[in-house]
Amino acid sequence: MILVPVKNLAAAKQRLASVLDQASRTALAQAMLSDVLSTLYNWKNSPAVALVTSDPYATELARRYEFEVIPDLQNPGETGAIEMATVICEQRGVDSTLVIPADIPLIQSWELDEILKQAPTEGSVLVPAADGRGTNAALRRPANLFPLRFGNDSFKPHHAAARATSKPCVVLNLPGIAVDVDNPSDLQQLLSLPGETRAQSLAREWDLEDRLQATGSQ
Repeated sequence: MILVPVKNLAAAKQRLASVLDQASRTALAQAMLSDVLSTLYNWKNSPAVALVTSDPYATELARRYEFEVIPDLQNPGETGAIEMATVICEQRGVDSTLVIPADIPLIQSWELDEILKQAPTEGSVLVPAADGRGTNAALRRPANLFPLRFGNDSFKPHHAAARATSKPCVVLNLPGIAVDVDNPSDLQQLLSLPGETRAQSLAREWDLEDRLQATGSQ
């Protein structure tokens, strides 16, 4: 099962506050989520998809795509949400989980195919963020093989936890999945890369060159 954790989008992307007001940050987060879900919806090999959220926009978008919603009533953050959803997957006898964040708008179907192709019979696949610090996709088979702990520097701890299981851990560098948007330099990268995703089109409408330059992102 694919799990997409979505926090409260009304307060999303605080680290972009130097270049975007909250209404724009929310709109960008919504656009990125739409890009991710659209790719998952159009991926012909997709397993079942569930959003782990209680955000109204995300819930409505999930229904539009006919994806499941696992309610995140406590809203404990991404780590707690995935922990809770993993327990539900275990109870259902789900064989594996693939955690995909909501802020990787350049994700491509072929990258998802590659994750499934490289996945060991028992073990894990990890896809790092472009800076090598974060984890932008994590497949575990079985679903509870090791706990996921998300944050700015999650990749090395995840890699260590995966290797500690003594099961194979495949690390894949995938260019679209690698691009997440948390800070102004990430936003500049998104603008500079080819593509016409919803997030890119929206950000290009804002003409952010001066504001990004002021933050040292150019």
